Amino acid sequence: MGQLSQHFDALVGALTPELYRYALGLCRNPDVAQDLVQETFLRAWRSQQTLRDVQSARAWLYTILRNEHARLYERQRPDVRDPYELPEVSVRGYDTSTEAFSLRRALARLAPEYREPLLLQIIGGFSCKEIGQMLELKPNTVLTRLFRARKQLAGMLKNEVQEKSHELP
Repeated sequence: MGQLSQHFDALVGALTPELYRYALGLCRNPDVAQDLVQETFLRAWRSQQTLRDVQSARAWLYTILRNEHARLYERQRPDVRDPYELPEVSVRGYDTSTEAFSLRRALARLAPEYREPLLLQIIGGFSCKEIGQMLELKPNTVLTRLFRARKQLAGMLKNEVQEKSHELP
């Protein structure tokens, strides 16, 4: 096995879980998310010569995944699901508690323009500048979208807590 193949295998092993979580956040369908990750790695393998800097491989893979997600919706109409019926997924580091379910449900209700940068920051750990490059946005626009996403999430979660407190006997 060549050195390039070994590096690629290591990259796949290291980034598959976080790319899957990002894909799941984008499409909210476990099967589609898995397909997106596989297609991402296939495209990356085929076009690895375009990667100029190994240090940016992680951001490069996130960009490929995002483009694959966009291509998927160009080819077919999206599977419209009720955001309240998000699947339970068992992934290392993925909390299945009631609070986590509430958070996932609230994330699903965010507009994609707010959800995507937030997922890139939370799951991917990317900076505003990196997110801006991946989404082709100015860093200030990314900051604004992150602020609005957090504000909307906080509002949704606060409303949910208030609704639950009114339901108690």
